[in-house]
Amino acid sequence: MKLCGFEAGLDHPFFLLAGPCAIESETLALQTAENLRDICQRLEIPFIYKSSYDKANRSSGKSFRGPGMEEGLRILEKVRLELGVPVITDVHEKEHVQAVAEVVDVLQTPAFLCRQTDFIQAVAAAGKPVNIKKGQFLAPWDMLHVADKARAAGNEQIMVCERGTSFGYNNLVSDMRSLAVMRQTGCPVVFDATHSVQLPGGQGDRSGGQREFVPVLARAAVAAGISGLFMETHPRPAEALSDGPNAWPLGQMESLLRALQHIDQVVKSQDFPENHPEALI
Repeated sequence: MKLCGFEAGLDHPFFLLAGPCAIESETLALQTAENLRDICQRLEIPFIYKSSYDKANRSSGKSFRGPGMEEGLRILEKVRLELGVPVITDVHEKEHVQAVAEVVDVLQTPAFLCRQTDFIQAVAAAGKPVNIKKGQFLAPWDMLHVADKARAAGNEQIMVCERGTSFGYNNLVSDMRSLAVMRQTGCPVVFDATHSVQLPGGQGDRSGGQREFVPVLARAAVAAGISGLFMETHPRPAEALSDGPNAWPLGQMESLLRALQHIDQVVKSQDFPENHPEALI
């Protein structure tokens, strides 16, 4: 699949979707995007900047949601034009799709909305590449139907993203088998290493997280074989206005990406036997 000028797929090095969870300010967006761009240029990792103009699914109605669509899209467009990097953001409402698609390079659908047929098809029909997050409540094989719904809207540029599965109260677990299962959609598979360590609602009126396990899951996912990696990052995670507990520190991104690159190169230098189960009988 062609994505923002590079090839995305299991037979190519992984690409990175990264940035703060929510847009906090123009300054933070530009500084973070520039830092990530420079890291990825040094490592030759295809990079798409990610940040949200509105986080509509916060734990509490009092939580920070972002600057809103108009201001958020202005900032994303500035990042795109001034720094020369493609951008991705999530859409929560069908009514927002066209306006957002005019600014960003890639659209993303929130995990909670993956079963909403009209919404998924409206996003896919905008004609931009789409990253569809698997719901925390969904089995990986059910993403076959979600991908088919998106393709039915006439869009073949579809990615599917694993972000953990509900495991009891306020906890998620990532089953690495799901990455192989989701390849059966025929779509590039993305692993969300930071939301996978989130503890939804784990702090009462907000979500908690265990960022110390981000490298553990990222290494495991890359070893399992993925096309892309999604990571929320922040220069000061403890001060982040959204998803700070599971954001990876910006200052530690390069060292982690270097380690993941080594794993990716080794894994992709060989065939994936799970792609040919008939040969294992």
